[in-house]
Amino acid sequence: MFRQASRLLARTTTATTWRRSRAFSTDLPATPTEDSTFIESWKKVIPNMDPPKTPSSFMTPRPATPSSIPSKITVNFVLPYASELSTKEVDMVIVPATTGQMGVLPGHVPTIAELKPGILSVHEGNDVTKYFLSSGFAFIHANSVADIIAVEAVPLDRIDPALVQKGLAEFTQRLGTATSDLEKAEAQIGVDVHSALNSALTG
Repeated sequence: MFRQASRLLARTTTATTWRRSRAFSTDLPATPTEDSTFIESWKKVIPNMDPPKTPSSFMTPRPATPSSIPSKITVNFVLPYASELSTKEVDMVIVPATTGQMGVLPGHVPTIAELKPGILSVHEGNDVTKYFLSSGFAFIHANSVADIIAVEAVPLDRIDPALVQKGLAEFTQRLGTATSDLEKAEAQIGVDVHSALNSALTG
């Protein structure tokens, strides 16, 4: 029993030391480095065969973090079938994160945000371009680059308010008469999306 306790204690201490010694992502080098421990272990077991490539071998160098905050944020906005914005320099973007509307300015802290149905606003001087997104993710990098990936998106000015109201009424009725869990889930998704569309148009 005491032997087991001592082994567990040693294992816990080693794990704690390893966690404390791990570097933060911002401390890691911008260029990929070889895993020397893995290569040494591989050569001991199979000395006649070259070690396989690890995922880090195929990664492009991480962009260097600028020493000063730039005046613009670079935005890439892509859909599965199109690229809406590519390396577009703007003043600010506001994304519909699941935690709420999130404004992104140059120098924003690195963040990954899940997106919900709502408005993506792209601010460039006095011009504001708005898109309605269905869902997706936003990746905010330390070098003031924002990658926004959406499943579906459409410019807000191309949405017909009458069709939105009609769809909201239909899905609300379907939700009230749904009997199975599948029907309820499908109707609830329709209500959520059309409610977000309606709020975007009336707000």
